[in-house]
Amino acid sequence: MRTNKQKMPALFIGHGSPMNVVSKNDFTESLAALGKKLPEPRAIMVISAHWLTPGTNVTCSEKPRTIHDFYGFPQELYEIEYPCPGAPDVAKYLIGSARKVTIKCNNDWGLDHASWAVLKHMYPAADIPVFEMSLDYSFNEWHPKPMQYHYDIAQELATLREKGILIIGSGNIVHNLGLIDFRNIDAQPYDWAVEFDERVKLDIARRDHAELINFQKINGAAMAVPTLDHYLPMIYVLALREKNDPLKFTYEGFQHGSISMRCFQIG
Repeated sequence: MRTNKQKMPALFIGHGSPMNVVSKNDFTESLAALGKKLPEPRAIMVISAHWLTPGTNVTCSEKPRTIHDFYGFPQELYEIEYPCPGAPDVAKYLIGSARKVTIKCNNDWGLDHASWAVLKHMYPAADIPVFEMSLDYSFNEWHPKPMQYHYDIAQELATLREKGILIIGSGNIVHNLGLIDFRNIDAQPYDWAVEFDERVKLDIARRDHAELINFQKINGAAMAVPTLDHYLPMIYVLALREKNDPLKFTYEGFQHGSISMRCFQIG
């Protein structure tokens, strides 16, 4: 385990299609560059859009398995492994330190593609310990916990940054699979998608977290965020932004017409 305890930034990564893991494009090149610029983390925690559970869970396994949680893609994607070590000591520290929520230890889940498809580009050696945090979908995807609930939970994670842990929220600000153009990664984005993405960018820059929590009032919200799973990881990262934390948009653009790939860094 690395001993680095330098305060780490936090990232939101718009991860998009699993095909990005085997693609060389502006987005994947930005991830590779970002991994080289960041301070080396002691461990990484990924808040995943693809792990939805009753209550909040974290993975506690020593060797998290690579989960191929997608269907109908080329065989080469199912053969990719990301054999990083886990970080059970950090996960258990978080469980013990949380006050606003009960966090459960999970030894069955591993790393879904919201984690490894991103980390494969950022840290290709797979030598940094990684664990995941789930999103609490206690009811179902149409009636999850209130957004403010997630924002409040996220503030519990701040001490991890002080201990050298890189926190990554992995989702997408605009994520509409019903209108996606699967055939063309460079499809012209919908006007409503661009408008929503730009408004979110503005709100992030001016720290208007209240509007982002109550995002349904933004034009295009119903189309951009038909379900909360990919939007919520951004809320966690925003809640971690402290008064003097700088903000940097590390990538922006669209894939397949209805997926925003916007990424940003705080700290």
